[in-house]
Order: sequence, then C-alpha cells, then structure tokens
Amino acid sequence: MAREITERVDMCDENGRLAENSIGWARQPLFNCNVSGSFLRKKKWNYWCVTSPEFLFSVTISHLDYAAVLFVYALDLQSLSFQEQTAIVPFGFGCKMPEEVNASVKFEGKQMAISFEEKGDSTSIRVHCPHFSEKNHPLVAEVQVERPRGHESINVVVPWSETRFQFTSKQTALPAAGTVHWNGKEYIFNNENAFGCLDFGRGVWPYHSTWNWAQAAGIVNGRSVGLNFGGQWTDGTGQTENGIVVGRKLSKINEDISWEYDNSNYMKPWTLKTTETDQVSLTFQPLFERKAATNAWIIRSAVHQMIGTFNGYIRTNEGEKLMIESLVGWAEDHKASW
Repeated sequence: MAREITERVDMCDENGRLAENSIGWARQPLFNCNVSGSFLRKKKWNYWCVTSPEFLFSVTISHLDYAAVLFVYALDLQSLSFQEQTAIVPFGFGCKMPEEVNASVKFEGKQMAISFEEKGDSTSIRVHCPHFSEKNHPLVAEVQVERPRGHESINVVVPWSETRFQFTSKQTALPAAGTVHWNGKEYIFNNENAFGCLDFGRGVWPYHSTWNWAQAAGIVNGRSVGLNFGGQWTDGTGQTENGIVVGRKLSKINEDISWEYDNSNYMKPWTLKTTETDQVSLTFQPLFERKAATNAWIIRSAVHQMIGTFNGYIRTNEGEKLMIESLVGWAEDHKASW
C-alpha cells in the first residue's frame, strides 16, 4: 500500500534529490515542490480544464526549463466546433512557476494573456487571446473555480529514481462558474453542472515519456463525482494517481488501471478497469479527437486527447457502488520527447 502523507513536506533535499519522506500520496496538496538543479530536465505546469454538458474550455501555463509552452483550446460539445492556440517562448522568459500548488501564476504575451489568481478558497481564471479564431476573432474567458472546504484531491509523488521524479496534484469536480466568449458566442458555466479540473505538475523527467490520463466530473444521484485515472508513467513505482472523489471525499485507488483502446482508431470505445478488484469498470465513448503535435527544437510530443463520456460503475473505498451515465470527460494517449 502506498503511504498516506498527512503533514507538510519538502519534495527535495538540499541537493535537489528526491526526499524519501515525500514519497507517497495525500488528500490535500501538502507538498512543497522545491525542485532545483537538473538543467533541461525540470518540467512544471498548471493545466486547467472546465467542462459542462455543452462546452469544454482548457488553458495551460507550462515551463520545460528551456521553453515555456502556453496553450488554450475550446470545444462546443453540441456542434463539435473546436479551436486551439499554442505559444512557445524560448527559455520561458516572463513565465515563473511557483513551488506551491495553490499559488498564483500568470503569463502575458502578444498571442495570449493568462492569469490563474489564487484566492484561498477559489481560483480566478482569466484568458485573453486577441486573435484566437481563424477569422482573428478574440477569445475572452473569466471563470471562477471554487475549492469547497474539505474537498479532497489526489496528490502524489511518483519516484522513478532519486534524480527523476514527479509530483502531481489532480483536483477534480471543483464547481465552476463564469463565461467564455468565443466564435461569436457566449458560453456560460453554471456551478450546478460545470466543473473545473486542475492538473498541477512539478518534477524532473526523463527525455522520453509516455502516459495515459482520464478525468471526468458531474452529478450522480445529487452528489458531485470526479474521476481521475492514469497509466504507463507510474508503472513500477509503487504509486498511482488513481482515485474517485464523491461528495468531496477521496477514495484513493492504489491498484493499477487496465487501459484498453485501439491506437489505430482512437474513436472506438475505450475500457478502463481496476486490475485486481471490481472497483472501477467503465467504458469511455469518444465524441471528439483532439490531436496536438509539437515538433519544435528539442520538444516533440503527440497527444490524442479523446473528449467524450464515461459509462459503467465505480465503488468507493467504503463499498458504495455508483452507476455512471454519460459523465463528461476525456481519456488520452500521450508520447513526449522533451
């Protein structure tokens, strides 16, 4: 069983190596990500995605040591109209990434201005892309993501070695409200059926990496439910980022998830199941395939992020079974050389 951490801890020692007492998981972001040294290998990002039954909006600030990569994308889940914009800033000038999870971060450039302002119990997301659409129309977003008192999340240090490791904070099913103006329309997020997901990452990575990630959120039997599952990148480490959050309470899943999908046709249904028990049994039906490829300098990545709905069932650690029907989310297959 992976060790649960209940007190604040530094991720690294004074030499920049992984501190042994930080290896494990926590229900709250108790980790200080004091990553240092390891030039060109440090990877830091804050990824936000907000979903409702009608709309998906995502924005990321990342720093890869030798470049900052910023991207914004939007998907109308009814018409499947989609747009994405990416900016790469050599050496990450103007992009400073904090060590703490719940800390503000922003970036301002010609292509986009992004702000994640932390207010203690919420995050204010503001984005302005002056020439976002093919017709050079702007995208303007103002979204407030709430962090209800006692809402638990998945916070894990994954150890590949003393010099290669990653901390991830996956915060799912956070109520969100606000607006996104895009493509001549105003999309409104209502905190009764719209949810934000934070993927916060800090670590020291090998050059070649592969991973799966799935996330979904919605209302099930009057309670908020969030799902988060990973694969490949945690294999053999003794840690997972798998868990479900039901009504603010986390059921951490320490066993692996079996992922089955056709990488020659990602639009076919996927299946996700726990490998040792029947705690998770889900089918994912893609609605849209987001292909994102980067081939710039020494950064190469290929992402197949499938956006769609989950069906099946999950069980909490207390044994409660919840039937999942058309829960909006995504499942992805990602390969990176970075």
